[in-house]
Amino acid sequence: MKNNLYKVKSKLENYASESNLTELQVIEKLNDYYFNKNVNDNLKLYKKGKKKVSEITRDLKISPRKFYAILEKKKIEHKKYKKSDLK
Repeated sequence: MKNNLYKVKSKLENYASESNLTELQVIEKLNDYYFNKNVNDNLKLYKKGKKKVSEITRDLKISPRKFYAILEKKKIEHKKYKKSDLK
């Protein structure tokens, strides 16, 4: 296990030195890539109606408001709930 982690660490350091980035910047880019990949997979299931918003937000660990912002950004239709005045 330690040997595998050492290989990953050395490849990360080599890539960071070649691309003139810090190791943390490379990790942030990887995190963004895998988050977007996970979002796209969940959006496919959402479009088919196989997964609900609550399940997706729980899996992605984001708020529903942020998920709806992603839907609007990608121009995917969804229900908009309007709060009515109780006066």
